[in-house]
Amino acid sequence: MVKSSKIIFLFALILTNSSLLFSQSSKNYDKELRRLNAKIDRVRVLVDSLEFNDRLLLPELMSAFRKSVSSKAQQDSITVVMMKRINTLNNKIAKLENQAKFMDSTSLEIYNKLVMIENKIVTLTNSYNEMSQMKSGSIAATEPQFNAAKYKKHYMKSLGFFQNQEYDSAIKGFADLVSSDATNDLADNCQYWLAECYYSKKDFKRAVGEFVKVFNYAGTDKDDDAQLKLGLAYQSMGSIEKAKQEFQRLIDYFPGSEYYPKAKDALRKLSLD
Repeated sequence: MVKSSKIIFLFALILTNSSLLFSQSSKNYDKELRRLNAKIDRVRVLVDSLEFNDRLLLPELMSAFRKSVSSKAQQDSITVVMMKRINTLNNKIAKLENQAKFMDSTSLEIYNKLVMIENKIVTLTNSYNEMSQMKSGSIAATEPQFNAAKYKKHYMKSLGFFQNQEYDSAIKGFADLVSSDATNDLADNCQYWLAECYYSKKDFKRAVGEFVKVFNYAGTDKDDDAQLKLGLAYQSMGSIEKAKQEFQRLIDYFPGSEYYPKAKDALRKLSLD
């Protein structure tokens, strides 16, 4: 009986422990299940969140993409515009270069005209100086035609024609003096002014021939004047190489001339063209 009671007690104890163990296992199971459910809920929330965010982000992504495409198209358009502007500028530069070439030739022409005007001023000044010097000298009243006194008088008259730009009358007067007496002290001056008349009439070819004759007079003081005018005459005719040669001759043979700087400057400018 006692033994049966022990067995019953042990069986009851086992049942109690089993119940406790089951209860504990059940609690653990419930806890794990709740944890799993919680994780599932969190995943579900995350999925929902992603779906929501996708709905929000997708339009933004599409908008950004469209903007990118638009920006690329805009950049291409800007590039085309810039290329057109560059081409326009290149064309303008080409036109300016052509205009610069034209201006260079125009500048040379203007320079030549200024040189001619300057030389005309110098020429007139020299003629007035010579006239003034002649007036201060004594003139004999009773001498044959084209004696020293009349030669001088006729010379001054011809200079007056030249100063008044009556070149044909001046040419006749100087030509008569040269042909009448080539040994007169004023003969070389007559020859020089005869050449100046043709130069002033822009008959440069004839002027060159007359200027060259000045060098035939020994001891003339018009040689450097004639040498300068040879260079200017050739320059006016467009014979640039000959003009350079004549200016170089003045530099080489007349280093003390008042026209030396002018010849050097003219030669330099012609060499740059």
